[in-house]
Amino acid sequence: MKKLEFKTNINCQNCVRSVSGFLNEVESIKSWSVDTSTPDKILTAEGDHLMAAEIIEAVKEAGFDIEEQ
Repeated sequence: MKKLEFKTNINCQNCVRSVSGFLNEVESIKSWSVDTSTPDKILTAEGDHLMAAEIIEAVKEAGFDIEEQ
């Protein structure tokens, strides 16, 4: 399984809830999480055929900043 990590500004559980619907619609993502306890607020996504561009688009569509690590 492929794993990608991104630096974001998703900084609390309310933010995680806000982005959930967008990330859950990306079919290539099997699981994802955001570590809100780190300064870089790392979003980790796992799946077999992940494409960074799809994940970045989903997070930006939700209104958050994101950049690939």
